[in-house]
Amino acid sequence: MGIELELHSARPARKKASAGTLLRGSYEHGAALARALTRLDRHDAGKLGWVDPYGDTLFNEQEAAVARQEINALVQQCADEQEKAALRDLAALLEECAATPGSYVWFIGD
Repeated sequence: MGIELELHSARPARKKASAGTLLRGSYEHGAALARALTRLDRHDAGKLGWVDPYGDTLFNEQEAAVARQEINALVQQCADEQEKAALRDLAALLEECAATPGSYVWFIGD
């Protein structure tokens, strides 16, 4: 199980058709990111708890700004350096998305 990340300039189309809006992707931390995010409870107030490790989840720039605020607390719960690196990478994508009107972060589950 893993979660790949992509930052898009607009709402992405499904898979191959999304290349036209792709700004950058993160594909190297998939398993570690999934482990870190599965600690979250969907019933808590927060955006990252809603990321589906088996499906796709989209955050627009407003949702990305809210989710970015959750990263520091999550890093404190990390079991290893791989999870911390995955969350730092996610934080960078969320920050870039929050600063780019009309953009989306796409969490691509396994």
